[in-house]
Amino acid sequence: MKNSYSINVRLSEDMLKRLLYICEAEKRTPSNQFNFMLRNNIAYFERTKGKIPEAKLREIDISEFLEGDKSEN
Repeated sequence: MKNSYSINVRLSEDMLKRLLYICEAEKRTPSNQFNFMLRNNIAYFERTKGKIPEAKLREIDISEFLEGDKSEN
């Protein structure tokens, strides 16, 4: 089972309203829409700049995001 993590994101009122409009149009929850957009952004980044090396990903410290926000899917 994969772990999922929560992070807080600050949005302007305009961006929040636009996100919610898109969510309704795409029939996704805000969380699912955000994940969809993030996956697309990562794919675009890797397509234009090259695949992110697994070794570099293993070096990234995520400990600041683990405090109390970790939950099982």
